[in-house]
Amino acid sequence: MAMNDSVNILNSAYLAVEYIDSFLPDNPLQQPFKNAWNYMLDNYTKFQIATWGSLIVHEVSYFLLCVPGFIFQFIPYMQKYKIQQDKPETWEKQWKCFKTLLFNHFFIQLPLICGTYYFTEYFNIPYGWEEMPRWYVLVAQCFGCAVIEDAWHYFLHRLLHHKRIYKYIHKVHHEFVSPFGMQAEYAHPLETLILGTGFFIGIVVFCNHVVLLWAWVICRLMETIDVHSGYDVPLNPLHLVPFYAGARFHDFHHMNFIGNYASTFTWWDRIFGTDSQFIAYQEKEKKKQCVTKK
Repeated sequence: MAMNDSVNILNSAYLAVEYIDSFLPDNPLQQPFKNAWNYMLDNYTKFQIATWGSLIVHEVSYFLLCVPGFIFQFIPYMQKYKIQQDKPETWEKQWKCFKTLLFNHFFIQLPLICGTYYFTEYFNIPYGWEEMPRWYVLVAQCFGCAVIEDAWHYFLHRLLHHKRIYKYIHKVHHEFVSPFGMQAEYAHPLETLILGTGFFIGIVVFCNHVVLLWAWVICRLMETIDVHSGYDVPLNPLHLVPFYAGARFHDFHHMNFIGNYASTFTWWDRIFGTDSQFIAYQEKEKKKQCVTKK
């Protein structure tokens, strides 16, 4: 009975969104995107699209999303939004991070990306324009992937902080007490595999078109680079996402090496009380601000 009620609610929500979408103006970018997509299908094999297309989407998205945070360090006005103002970025740390990223991207992640084609073939995942899901379906699927990944990340990330294994794997990621955007995927190769597994679980559950692979890559990178940016910028559109953790939440984890283990949302830390120190810290900072204003 409960299952039927849930299905009915989801169907009603889908119909409501579809109805609203029918009143929205045509997206001016849809036709150019359709032309580009069909050109890709006509000129490249599925293997090339799944492998090299996925690599390009990942690399371009990652470093483009890192650009704003990289530029912020040179703008004095933006320094008031930096969370740990006493720990500025350095060229030495950024260069070290960049070299490790290239190794992880091309020697750890690329071999995994090479399996994308075989995954889509095994599960008969379509590539065609006509089979592509509507934008609101993609948004819902990406949110579902984020929920799954967040649960995986919380428990495995917390396990990686266990005193018996922390220094062997996760300590690498915590070399930077004050994180910056490019450092989001700076990690031990084993951590890349362990925590990265959560990314693929949602794909296995929801994937009904190859475009979801790319949409989810972009969404996940947008989130992880934002929480590692080191800047709490006002009017950040990601803060509109329900229960979104944000940069301050994860920055506290890097400052203290404990608590706030989830990647995207706050609910797992709330349920298990692993955000208690962060809440106490926030209350202390609010009291300081009140005293300063007086």
